[in-house]
Amino acid sequence: MGPPSRYQQCAVTDQGLGFPADFLPKAFDRFARAEASRTSPGSGLGLAFVAAVAASHGGTARAENTRQGSAVSVDIPC
Repeated sequence: MGPPSRYQQCAVTDQGLGFPADFLPKAFDRFARAEASRTSPGSGLGLAFVAAVAASHGGTARAENTRQGSAVSVDIPC
């Protein structure tokens, strides 16, 4: 059986400042937090959970900056 030909995508976007470029490669690491958010509440586990759920269903998660802010997407095979 080859790779799935169809995926369901769920994306969450915002219109904020986006992710710092140096944070993107580690955005899905457990306890990873951008330097600017270290004084805000949170543990840095949210995106790690997103990636774990996507992987448990054979999918992938991705974070990127857009012209309007940032986007986090999950692709799950159907």
